Amino acid sequence: MSKKTIPIVKKIMSANDQIAEENQELLSKKKILTVNVMASPGAGKTSLILRTIENISTQYKIAVIEGDTAPVTIDSDKISSLNIPVVQINTGGECHLDALMVRNGIEQLDLSNTDLLIIENVGNLVCPAAFRLGEHFSVVIASIPEGDDKPYKYPNIYRGIQSLILNKTDLLPYVDFNIDYFKKGIEALNPGAAFFSLSCKTGDGFDKWTNWLKTKIQEIK
Repeated sequence: MSKKTIPIVKKIMSANDQIAEENQELLSKKKILTVNVMASPGAGKTSLILRTIENISTQYKIAVIEGDTAPVTIDSDKISSLNIPVVQINTGGECHLDALMVRNGIEQLDLSNTDLLIIENVGNLVCPAAFRLGEHFSVVIASIPEGDDKPYKYPNIYRGIQSLILNKTDLLPYVDFNIDYFKKGIEALNPGAAFFSLSCKTGDGFDKWTNWLKTKIQEIK
């Protein structure tokens, strides 16, 4: 009896990419810059989003889609407390968001009253890299306590991004972290990625990130 191989993974990715394209077309039509924020747990995704909101929400209308593996609302509650529209997506244990989840989230937002949509992906340095969501660009947050070897150990997530943020620079005096070694890893994988060193805690370096982001918002208008 002959054997047949069914390319399940290929079909899943193809279907996801189709929905992602539709998401991006809708968001582009509405002139909403959409950012996919990825990082390992604890790198500072929510901290970056909160400080970004505090810095530019008087200029731009922001909405957030918050992804978590468990049925919790810890991070989305923090965002909501700033009077920012937020949709909580619980993946049921899945290690990433996908385009259909994001579409369901988009449908719950007032797109006519949004300039910037921030998607906080599930904390993971592997799975989120494979799934397009409909974003206009992706950013990965690395942090000083994680170590300077992450681009070498998890290369895929750094390849397709447009921006890299190195967070928690206030800890540099206390942690053995070689910035030059870290940056060489990024440049080898993705030489065109914008690079920002900052501290969400102290605010040092944050203006460079928000100024770059504001330029991107204006470009889509």
